Amino acid sequence: AGEIIRVPVPPLTEERRLSLGKLVRGEGEKSRVAIRNIRRDALSTLKDLVKEKEISSDDENRAAGVVQELTDKAVGEIDEIVRSKEADLLEV
Repeated sequence: AGEIIRVPVPPLTEERRLSLGKLVRGEGEKSRVAIRNIRRDALSTLKDLVKEKEISSDDENRAAGVVQELTDKAVGEIDEIVRSKEADLLEV
């Protein structure tokens, strides 16, 4: 009890910061693609429901608007996270 292990971590080099920034942008893009795929699936489900006459065309349009709002909100949050993380990485 009371033993301490110290692990020295050198500061990030400029090159490493830039490569981590690219990684962050890449992960952000993967997240945006995943959200767009979810939106596509939701819109496809809505179209199927209209074909089966379980919902009306008006309901489909309203739901599609809600899906788009949620998509825009999620993509905006991802963009903000990516910007924030890139700014953190570039601070020296």
